[in-house]
Amino acid sequence: MPSEFRLTRIVEFCETDMAGIMHFSNFFRWMEACEAGFYRSLGLPLISFVPGSVVGWPRVSAACTYKAPLRFNDTVEVRLLIKEVRTRAVIYIFQFRQVSDGRVLPAIMAQGEIAAVCVTSDAAGKMVAQPIPAEVRVKLVPAPPAAYTE
Repeated sequence: MPSEFRLTRIVEFCETDMAGIMHFSNFFRWMEACEAGFYRSLGLPLISFVPGSVVGWPRVSAACTYKAPLRFNDTVEVRLLIKEVRTRAVIYIFQFRQVSDGRVLPAIMAQGEIAAVCVTSDAAGKMVAQPIPAEVRVKLVPAPPAAYTE
């Protein structure tokens, strides 16, 4: 379903602090990795550098709430859900859950939210917000609120 995407990763040692807990900044890296995988799964470029058709998705807000630690060697599922599609922006929810014995555990360890605005560049190369192109918009379907609220 184009309203969600899932990515599984293992917490690497370099992503942890001295207590073996995943550093808070890496949640944002994983959210972006999940978003990139989502766009690949839709056959869409996350960033287009085609002259006259430059498209990018800079962040206008990003947040993450941490509920329990993820630790070195934990297997984690990152689930992207589309919360909202606006004229020029998409809002994503990201849920982090541990995986044990091949099963995704129900507890949400962390939940993030990112708002990204669709931009192009003007003649001077400055980023300018633009409506989400129709070929992208048709593939971005909001998830039902029950999918990302507790």
